[in-house]
Amino acid sequence: MQSFQGYSAEQLASLYQQYQALSAYAAALHQPYLGTLTNYSDLCQSATSELQSDANQQNMMDIEAMLQRLNPNAEEYVPSSVQHRPTAVVRTIPSRLASSKKNSLKKAQKVPACPERWRRQPRTAQISTEESVKRTVYVSDIDQQVTEEQLATLFLSCGQVIDCRICGDPNSILRFAFVEFTNEEGAKKALTIAGTMLGYYPLRVLPSKTAILPVNPNYLPKSQGEKEMCARTIYCTNIDKKVAQADVKLFFESLCGEVSRLRLLGDCQHPTRIAFVEFVMAESAMAALNCSGAILGSLPIRVSPSKTPLRPRGPRQHLLR
Repeated sequence: MQSFQGYSAEQLASLYQQYQALSAYAAALHQPYLGTLTNYSDLCQSATSELQSDANQQNMMDIEAMLQRLNPNAEEYVPSSVQHRPTAVVRTIPSRLASSKKNSLKKAQKVPACPERWRRQPRTAQISTEESVKRTVYVSDIDQQVTEEQLATLFLSCGQVIDCRICGDPNSILRFAFVEFTNEEGAKKALTIAGTMLGYYPLRVLPSKTAILPVNPNYLPKSQGEKEMCARTIYCTNIDKKVAQADVKLFFESLCGEVSRLRLLGDCQHPTRIAFVEFVMAESAMAALNCSGAILGSLPIRVSPSKTPLRPRGPRQHLLR
């Protein structure tokens, strides 16, 4: 086996591989020393040729000395952009030069897989929603004349009611509702009320698949006067964007009664709009519930009793009086 200055061919090949790794590292750092390493490449290639021809031992000694002086952690190899934090460079060197997958895996295992601030927090909100669903029943076939107060009073025999929400159904003259109790026992007992006559129709009661969407407490009525305003107000959804506010007012006044205030809301993210309509008389609001499913523009609207009163918003409000 050929040798040179005490180095075998395998050792020289290993030195040349180290040079290649250092060349790649220098290229990654975008340093001007890449040209120096290129000279080392020429020298190494020359040494290989000399080894084969058994000549010029002094050049091989020069190559050995230069390779020994190459230190990736040396100050001259640290980019100017990170000279103030050299530890970052030291950390990145093993990952670039490591040839053993096993060592790389061990190093990776030392790094926390999920930093503390990114760890998944307890899903308390989701748990709360799931518990709320278990306490809620779905009621359908509700007469148009039945109010939320009347429906909640009926279910008080099953347990304490904490929320009752009647909604309009555009596909039926009847309505549906969600009733939430303080516990699951109340919801289970409420299922036995199915078939009870309330108004002119027997109620259908089923376990709910969804929770009642909570209303912002700041929007709820805060006085007796605002409660009376709610009784005169309806909440209308699925309104065609091409329909103007004046058209909505004319629609409800022609079918239900005089409108005292109306607020039409919408944005560019939703294909339809919503409206709060306050009537002069509470009877008009009750009559407006029968309009659920009527075509306004090109879409069937949905009408429900409003949970919130229409409060003045300031000089920029757009109210019809």
